[in-house]
Amino acid sequence: MRYLNIVALGAVIGLGAGLPAEASSSAWYNSEGGKVRLVTSGKPDEAGKIHGVLDIALKPGWKTYWRDPGDAGVPPQLDISASTNIADARLSFPPPQRHDDGYGKWAGYDRPVSLPVTFTLSSPDQPAMIDANVFLGICETICIPVQTRLSLDPASDPENATDAALVKTALATLPSPARPDFGIRVLPGDHETLIIEARSPGDQDSLDFFIAGERDYMFGAPVRSEKEGKLVFTVPILDRPSATPTDGGLYYTLTSADGSVDGLLPFP
Repeated sequence: MRYLNIVALGAVIGLGAGLPAEASSSAWYNSEGGKVRLVTSGKPDEAGKIHGVLDIALKPGWKTYWRDPGDAGVPPQLDISASTNIADARLSFPPPQRHDDGYGKWAGYDRPVSLPVTFTLSSPDQPAMIDANVFLGICETICIPVQTRLSLDPASDPENATDAALVKTALATLPSPARPDFGIRVLPGDHETLIIEARSPGDQDSLDFFIAGERDYMFGAPVRSEKEGKLVFTVPILDRPSATPTDGGLYYTLTSADGSVDGLLPFP
């Protein structure tokens, strides 16, 4: 996917900061391919977390990226360092689709999408103000980097039923945790290849496997095949850290016509 020059666009994008909104949602920021805003359900839960969404309203024919954008994309990013009483903001991702634009294969969304965000309060009993710098890529025949500042006061409209319903609906789109009959098993591979067996109780022809390259890993598009009657995805490891991490793992999502699951797999 080709990108317009980010440096050349910087001055224009920088002028597009969304104005603060006196509501539990921010103002919309409009771009050529759609618009974006932040929405929250207002009140923190018992764990001191505020649930919200990064709401991306794409125009017809435009796309945006999953958590792993491939070798030339821009994943959605939030910088909440200018916020008050917000310690962390974690994005979650609905199941993506596979796209091939002639320049490369990548994972993303070709329809409006709401990405759940969990904001963790530093002090749950204190007021919070969300002031977030948002950066994402949206694409038609070329890709445009969108950068803006979105601000809101979650407590200013905490009983907004429309905002709460949007957040609840977005959370319901997330993959379920992987389980024995719907998930993956890592098979022996080598230093340059990740091989996984995929299992699903439904139609295996519709299965697709997505893995997020993080911690200096980069992956190519999975290639599906059958091995002894089982569905196997072979994933090229295009780049990897000099030393294999020993903590955590890599996010994956397994999608099918019957739903989706996700989880962590060990670092290959």
